Amino acid sequence: MNGGCMRWHFIAVALFMASIATAPAAAASGPCGEPASTAVRWSVEGDPASAGFAAQPLCDALRAFAASPRNLHAVVVERHGRLVAEAYRTGNDSSTYSLAAREVRFDADVLHDVRSVTKSVVALLWGIAHGEGVVPPVATPVLDLLPGLADLRNVGRERITVADMLCMRSGLAWDEGGGYGRPDNDERGLLWRGDRARYVFDRPLAASPGARFNYNGGLTAVLGLLLEERTGMSLQEYARRKLFEPLGVRDWAWVGDLRGRTRAYSGLRLRPRDMARIGRLLLEDGRWQGRQLVPADWVRAALAPCTPGGEYGYQWWSGSVWVDGRQVGWQGALGNGGQRLFLVPELDLVVAMTAGEYNDGTIGRVQRRLLEQVVAATSELGAGPAEPVPAQRQEAATMVETRATLRAVTEEDGGDRVYVHLKIVPGARLPFTTLRFRVRDRALVAGLAAGSSVKFRAERIDGENTLVAIRAVPPCVRFQPCD
Repeated sequence: MNGGCMRWHFIAVALFMASIATAPAAAASGPCGEPASTAVRWSVEGDPASAGFAAQPLCDALRAFAASPRNLHAVVVERHGRLVAEAYRTGNDSSTYSLAAREVRFDADVLHDVRSVTKSVVALLWGIAHGEGVVPPVATPVLDLLPGLADLRNVGRERITVADMLCMRSGLAWDEGGGYGRPDNDERGLLWRGDRARYVFDRPLAASPGARFNYNGGLTAVLGLLLEERTGMSLQEYARRKLFEPLGVRDWAWVGDLRGRTRAYSGLRLRPRDMARIGRLLLEDGRWQGRQLVPADWVRAALAPCTPGGEYGYQWWSGSVWVDGRQVGWQGALGNGGQRLFLVPELDLVVAMTAGEYNDGTIGRVQRRLLEQVVAATSELGAGPAEPVPAQRQEAATMVETRATLRAVTEEDGGDRVYVHLKIVPGARLPFTTLRFRVRDRALVAGLAAGSSVKFRAERIDGENTLVAIRAVPPCVRFQPCD
């Protein structure tokens, strides 16, 4: 490596090490997000303190949203069943079929494309149908429900269950990486193929059914087909009757595919306030104003990771943020471009966000920071932890996990020194791709194979960039979980 390259690599490493520390967002002048009470059809709380928030930190969070240079469109904060704060911006937006973005002035009444949040709604519709006895148990093999695909009952496909589809672990070879601009993105075929179920299942197994997570919108498309067949209604009509109308969602749309069919894997357009209604419904175990819309046991199953330590349930994600040395868990529905519906059960809090940053994974980090600010504004967190925080948890709270792909683990000095080589995910906007970190504890990388998707933490120890934590995570697909 020549001197110029060495200097450039050093600068890149320095930039990365600086970027993995959290920094508070700068507050800017702007509205503090008091929700309008007109035509809300929902309880509004004008005093943040009455909803358990410290007013100034919440105001700072909303002002940071308003001042962000990113293409953020809306944020809605709901707590204890009351609308507490909301803010909207004008920004560029585009639909799935748009060739170019257009400027839209967003407000409380403008619908927004929620992309793959649609999948999470379809999982709730399946749960409603399950509670009605209309669809079979989740352990049912899917091909038992699709007699027209009897010729595909071989090579293990006959073992794929409804649960495997809900959990995105069918084992079918399917690639949605790289964004929708890529011609061979497998989801693109769902827009025009005549037999969508055959398109999804007529492919080899890349893994045993149930063994490995792989994001696959085709599985949700098949769930939608089965729902329509079993209920005798279009997906839109079933959603209207069983979910949206009882929930008080009056204004919504579901954009179809190129053949006019419902896109179960995408296509819903909702108001951010109505996204928050769905969040409140789940925090109430599927009840809305005393009426059980979704079975409580289904809600619990949908929000729980399918595998211990995983991040994905029945089409719903899981994660956490660190605030004041405390780890706070969330469940959520995530959509490409920055569509987010976060549920924070321990705080009885819902935060809905929309944005127009399609195919840019870095928006997830921006929205996670905004969620952290809202969580930190609650009275429970704003006062700091009741007990002294252990040093190791304080240390973890100051570091951000970064997504990467593990390239290799190497040894030097006869095996005395071990290094891990990590390729930072695209979209990090840093002038490098792969970096090397010292591994002082070999147990950190035990069981991790080359090509694994990981999240890691690193810090500077004795003059070396050193790995301090690493864990395998589901792949960063469709730029949704990259936060």
